[in-house]
Amino acid sequence: MPKPPDKKEKSQLRHAIELSGIAIQMGVIIYLAAQAGIWLDTHYQNEKQVLTAICTILGVGISLWVVLRQLKRFNS
Repeated sequence: MPKPPDKKEKSQLRHAIELSGIAIQMGVIIYLAAQAGIWLDTHYQNEKQVLTAICTILGVGISLWVVLRQLKRFNS
């Protein structure tokens, strides 16, 4: 009969799940920002896709801010 996991194992599993969720959130935020930039460039008929670059960089910044905020909460 397998023994139940102790508190340390549960804690490690929970931390791994939370960190995986953070990575997924980063990807979703950056993807949505890039898609918004593509839509804006298409809507305003920009050939150089400047808005796509700006929105993607903005998405990276927002995702880093979200990650840092979550890691601060995670460590406390």
